[in-house]
Amino acid sequence: MSPTSNTDHSKFTLFEFSGKTRILHLTWFAFFMSFVVWLGLGPMMPFIKEALSLTDQQAKVLLILNVALTIPARVIVGMLVDKYGPRIMYTAILVLGGLISIGFAWANSYDQLALMRFLAGFIGAGFVVGIRMISEWYPAKQTGTAQGIYGGWGNFGAAGAAMTLPFIATAIGGDEGWRIALTAASVATIAYGLLYFRSVTDTPKGSTYFKPKKSGAMEVTSRGDLILYILMNIPLYLALGALTWKLSPTQMGLIGENDSYAIYAALALTYMLQVWKIWQVNSHILKKPVPKLHRYKFKQVAILDWAYLVTFGTELAVVSMLAMFYVEWFELPKITAALLAGIYPFINLVARPGGGWVSDRIGRKLTLIIVFAGITTSYFVLGMVEKSWSIWVVVGITIIAGIFSKAGSGAVFAMVPLVQRRMTGQIAGMAGAYGNVGAVTFLTVNSLVDYDQFFLVIGIASGIVFALILFFLEEPKGQIAETMPDGTVQMIDIK
Repeated sequence: MSPTSNTDHSKFTLFEFSGKTRILHLTWFAFFMSFVVWLGLGPMMPFIKEALSLTDQQAKVLLILNVALTIPARVIVGMLVDKYGPRIMYTAILVLGGLISIGFAWANSYDQLALMRFLAGFIGAGFVVGIRMISEWYPAKQTGTAQGIYGGWGNFGAAGAAMTLPFIATAIGGDEGWRIALTAASVATIAYGLLYFRSVTDTPKGSTYFKPKKSGAMEVTSRGDLILYILMNIPLYLALGALTWKLSPTQMGLIGENDSYAIYAALALTYMLQVWKIWQVNSHILKKPVPKLHRYKFKQVAILDWAYLVTFGTELAVVSMLAMFYVEWFELPKITAALLAGIYPFINLVARPGGGWVSDRIGRKLTLIIVFAGITTSYFVLGMVEKSWSIWVVVGITIIAGIFSKAGSGAVFAMVPLVQRRMTGQIAGMAGAYGNVGAVTFLTVNSLVDYDQFFLVIGIASGIVFALILFFLEEPKGQIAETMPDGTVQMIDIK
């Protein structure tokens, strides 16, 4: 990207273990391990439900809780990684996440299960850390491919969990099988977190790690962007409010009415505090406009947020409900359903890197237009599914839908590092949080309607974002201006 970043522009290589390629492999595997312990809940849910005699609604609420905390966690971790660097942040997430997963595995009551699963959402913030790490090591013309491999191969952790944990649980048998399977995965995750800390550095030798000038909120560069940034924080709190409503006496009854109102009030207060912090960081732009050289358009961030809401939100929601969908609609055995559901995240190995690779070659905007046309069409078709359909036809359509949505995730994060370098973690954190807003939204819809209507809602949401991309997103071009520690300005190519 620039001389100061020290990222070489040599041919992209994958099958070696040195330099930036070594960092890529170590980092995607860190993401992989985080997904094993985080999204392993989906394929294990039939076992947990049977062992603990959970109701359908209790099982669905655990799936929602699993992605709830990731919403604020990704925003907060995005700020922390920009400040402290990805090496220490990934280690902390893997170690603490593994301990939380062990706590869930040995919980003895539904309240304990719910609490541990809520806390487990923190693990999903690890994704943001790797985005910053990869952007430090790869030049702009290779970042789409590298980010795609990182995200796609790391996301394969969900498939890895689906292909291993149910077999471990079945081999051990009894009511303890699922507990031992999750514990084994958690211990492995903790061990890898410690190894990662010893094996990587935040940047190549001699490069500059650019940090935001202020912390606590993202920096914007115009009055209109300030208003848009404040508005874009609202869905993050509405998603948490929707989760609270789902747990309230009017729905699940897992928390009391007074507790519900207290949570609503806390969310409102937190949002007001966030607005105050945004104002504190950015109010100076009302008095003195930001020089044109240092401006960026926040609408780019906003559209990428909504795009990731659909692509990754769909991925999390579908991977969480797919096994149960196959069991309940097509009466498949639990193992068969888990294996078929595992195909969906499996295609991340190719689809997400493919989205990044195509973005590097034909452009970010055009790639997003193509993939969102595919997402919209395929989920509208799934919205017409009936129980009389062949299971193989449904699996085939699901795979096609998954290819487009995962390629879309790769395309989104091929563009994220090119918006504003020093805030890559925060931009990735906000986009990532929106992915979880999508997951909470879609899983809440899943708990209220039939599966075919659930797919139809995704198709409608995708169509709306398709229009935003088509008419308002701009292709990244030119250079980004970043300020060096000594005050000089460094221009970074994003072409």
